[in-house]
Amino acid sequence: MGLTGKLVRQVEIKSDGDVFHELFRDKPHHISTMSPGNIHGVDLHEGDWGHVGSVISWNYTHDRKKKVAKEVVEAIDEENKSATFKVIDGDLTELYKAFKGTVHVDAKGENNLVTWTFEYEKKSENVEDPNTLMDFLINVTKDIETHHLK
Repeated sequence: MGLTGKLVRQVEIKSDGDVFHELFRDKPHHISTMSPGNIHGVDLHEGDWGHVGSVISWNYTHDRKKKVAKEVVEAIDEENKSATFKVIDGDLTELYKAFKGTVHVDAKGENNLVTWTFEYEKKSENVEDPNTLMDFLINVTKDIETHHLK
């Protein structure tokens, strides 16, 4: 078992893929209204929404515990509809030396594919892979889909 890892999961959504990408790119602070049981708030600390280098923090509940993640927007790719966030502070930094998450949307009409990718380096061999965190984001993705299908 190594200290570095990569975890990838995909989920099909029926809601608009362009809207989903726009949400994570420019309006992550709206996600708390779409998945209130998971995301409690998203705040902008530096920069502007939707810009590389901006710093945002997430308040969320994972594994029945309230947590915080502070991230810098590392990349936004309009052509490929992806956004990459690098964790710089918060609960994840207690377990991981490095943690990066990417959300990518393949928009193809009614059926769209959302791909979540984690790249991480654990602080020790005793740290588990972030499978439950991935499950959490799949649930948030489904909440967003449900919100947009109403």
